[in-house]
Amino acid sequence: MKGKVEDENFNLSIWKALFYPHIILGAIALALGPFQLTKTSRQNPKLHRNLGKIYGFTIFINVLLVPYISLFSTGGRSSMIAFLVLNAFWLGTTAMGVLRGFQKRISSHKTWILRSYAITWVFVSFRIVVIPFSAFLDLAISFPIAVYLSIALNLLFVEWKRKKGETQSLSHHSLVR
Repeated sequence: MKGKVEDENFNLSIWKALFYPHIILGAIALALGPFQLTKTSRQNPKLHRNLGKIYGFTIFINVLLVPYISLFSTGGRSSMIAFLVLNAFWLGTTAMGVLRGFQKRISSHKTWILRSYAITWVFVSFRIVVIPFSAFLDLAISFPIAVYLSIALNLLFVEWKRKKGETQSLSHHSLVR
């Protein structure tokens, strides 16, 4: 925070007005994800749709908050760029998931929402990944590395689980025949 306050362009009131909603909305998206991914949620389409709208809304509002917050990122310009890249991934994966849902392309909807949720989880994994890097590297290097690594690890995990699920489903389908 010290570095932010020393910046003549930094306005603490505006930053707080955007940062706290960013955290709250992100926490709501994180909390909704596990329920939305259950069979129970999908068995109640109206509830699933309404919670999905809340999930999408929290992300779309957050995407609007991030550019200003990122201007004053710890680690400077390289961190700002990394957080804006993360924001673009968040918007893109969520928008694709929402679009596929509206189009009733359920398989594609599920794939894109899983990717969106993986990006949502970057807010958790980043905080874990950044610790060892920050111990040895300057924040201008450790923050962006942690952002990009968290994006990659989370998306790779989702794709691996998805492919594993498809393989198991195909194996089970072959056994049923």
